[in-house]
Amino acid sequence: MKIFVNILAFLLFFFAVVSVLGWAAYQKENSRVVVNKPHIFEIKQGSSVNQIIQNLQNQQITVHSLWFKIMGYNQQSIHKLKAGEYELKQGLTTSQLLTLLASGKSRQYSITFPEGWTFKQMLQKISETPYLQQTLTNIDNETLMARLNADYKHPEGLFFPDTYFFDKNNTDFSVLKKAYLKMQTVLQQQWDKRTTDLVITSPYQTLILASIIEKETAVANERTLISGVFSRRLQKGMRLQTDPTIIYGMGDRYKGNIRYQDLRESTPYNTYVINGLPPTPIAMPGKAAIYAALHPAKGSSIYFVSRGNGTHVFSTTLNEHNKAVNKYQRSNK
Repeated sequence: MKIFVNILAFLLFFFAVVSVLGWAAYQKENSRVVVNKPHIFEIKQGSSVNQIIQNLQNQQITVHSLWFKIMGYNQQSIHKLKAGEYELKQGLTTSQLLTLLASGKSRQYSITFPEGWTFKQMLQKISETPYLQQTLTNIDNETLMARLNADYKHPEGLFFPDTYFFDKNNTDFSVLKKAYLKMQTVLQQQWDKRTTDLVITSPYQTLILASIIEKETAVANERTLISGVFSRRLQKGMRLQTDPTIIYGMGDRYKGNIRYQDLRESTPYNTYVINGLPPTPIAMPGKAAIYAALHPAKGSSIYFVSRGNGTHVFSTTLNEHNKAVNKYQRSNK
């Protein structure tokens, strides 16, 4: 019995010593710096813990395999390490490294779509953007819009112009989806705050009118004035007669000039020929243009012409308009 007690005491002492030493070693490892210089480290989709550890060690990030796993289990992060590209700053400890890799705060890239761009320009930009996985090659518009669960088959104007951030190897579709959902949000918010007695009757018509306003002027205080002109023309049954719609309808045939025959050409977008709005937006309108479409300025002007410096002259009568055209357009030719 005495021998048994002695063995038990020894074992208890042994385990106590091991526990103390183990705890001390754990604490030492916990505070040990494993990143000695800045690194960009990528966890690829589907990587195992062992593969992650091996890749860290291959980049001279001095993690210890056993301690990395033990700390990961203790922090409940070992099975939460997320795919992505991470910026590892000098001085990170094993514990801090695990926290970062489990946070999902990976390195971000960005892509910007300016106001007034067409969907064709948007797709071109996406195809030229590094680190985006290209999945939309040769996809037709109807299939794309179906994947977005959109109510429309034509994509023009349905994406919000903005800067979007993405992780390395995100898909091009994921960026498009962000832009689409943001446009839906912004459009609905603006529609809910619209003024009364509008000639346009739906959010989609708002996008169409806003896209024309976007292409007509970049001058902030003119947007609602131009919206007012277009709204009054629509109310009076007058054709919009706006050049950006002609240019859009011409597509790649447009070479910088609108000729007389272009004004008379029958296309769905030639507002010198068709009545009302064109069938779709002609570009991506920004928030300010959407606001302007829903808040047309009061007044009586039904014409406007460019001064050639980005601003416009607004006129109430055709006689006034012709004088402005002669002054600012024909005299400059």
